[in-house]
Amino acid sequence: MARGSTDVDVDSVARAGHALGHRPISIRGAWPVDDIREQVRARYAVAALQGGGDAGCCGGDAVGGCGPAGVVVDERFGSALYDAQDAVAVPPEALAASLGCGNPLAVAELRAGERVLDLGSGGGIDVLLSARRVGPTGFAYGVDMTDEMLDLARANAVRAGAANVEFLRGTIEDLPLPDGAVDVVISNCVVNLSPDKPAVLAEAFRVLVPGGRLGISDVVAEDHVTPEQRAERGSYVGCIAGALSRGEYLAGLAAAGFVDAEVRFTHRVADGMHGAIVRARKPVG
Repeated sequence: MARGSTDVDVDSVARAGHALGHRPISIRGAWPVDDIREQVRARYAVAALQGGGDAGCCGGDAVGGCGPAGVVVDERFGSALYDAQDAVAVPPEALAASLGCGNPLAVAELRAGERVLDLGSGGGIDVLLSARRVGPTGFAYGVDMTDEMLDLARANAVRAGAANVEFLRGTIEDLPLPDGAVDVVISNCVVNLSPDKPAVLAEAFRVLVPGGRLGISDVVAEDHVTPEQRAERGSYVGCIAGALSRGEYLAGLAAAGFVDAEVRFTHRVADGMHGAIVRARKPVG
């Protein structure tokens, strides 16, 4: 299911509805999928080499963060979203490289012995914390397309002495895992960066076991905020322009086959835009 370098209109691919039959939602401009991926990859390569800081998804405007000048963006991103117990449980390098908009472990409610996959695992913080929660009988995978982040994550795993983790190179639209490989899929402020969100949700569904759970932290727009307004509030690589609305997320999850889906706003990140918890389940039968 590799997407390759086919030129597509971002007006079509950036919203969950298009590929799965829902109303296409537009973003201004038309870019090849690979152009979007390369912008994201380059941004996160810089973040890995700088150890996180303001170079990530929602860093400061000096490096092209969430919003343009004059747009107020909430600062509750990255390491500030982890409690003290989690913060001391991972290497400081992993904490410093945290670039997310939430704490997906608080969403997923992991249990001992489970297998977990983190979509867009970055410097590895959520994989390492997942590995601690599932224990030695469980396992945690991370998938990332950025070599610099994979190098950082693997180094952090060595620092943490984590034996039940593996970081894999790949895209979240074409996961390098077999069907039914994991019990839980998590992600932290990454789905909004994908140029093909229906593929992301379909792949998450595929790699989950029947009854498996999806627990995502992401930036989500209020339903009244148009794609054009989202683009005005911030860039694609800044986690704003590519964000789905709540209704689009729920429609995309249903189209992928998920049930019991919910999208709950947790904190404001820009006008009409929120950090959110996204939960869903793969049916047993």
